[in-house]
Amino acid sequence: MRLFPEELKYTESHEWVHKSSDEDVVIVGVTEFAQEQLGELVTVELPEVDHIISAGDDVCVLESVKAATDVLSPLTGKIIAINEDLEDAPGLVNTDPYGDGWLYKLHLKDIVEYDELLSAEDYQEYLAELNAED
Repeated sequence: MRLFPEELKYTESHEWVHKSSDEDVVIVGVTEFAQEQLGELVTVELPEVDHIISAGDDVCVLESVKAATDVLSPLTGKIIAINEDLEDAPGLVNTDPYGDGWLYKLHLKDIVEYDELLSAEDYQEYLAELNAED
């Protein structure tokens, strides 16, 4: 059974976003669905700290035994931290996608973008629609 933590926001490109205690900072990762589709990760190419990104930009690359895929930024802002643990242990994305498998932290340019992301319920409905199309 897939997890859909209610406190997170989601994108149709399968990223999750968690607002930290600092209202202008979010943590970004990929959903359980995304890591399942990729399979066992072998490398994670993370963005550079202080890099300015826009919503929709390619930010990092997840490479598995099956394929490599770009992770898109769900929001606009500046990268303020990366999960360096993933350099030696990319499998954390597979084993704990909503915890230790986070990718990067972003200082938001505009908090309104966050409010426009999908709720857990909306993301589940989106996945159901995808499955119905298959």
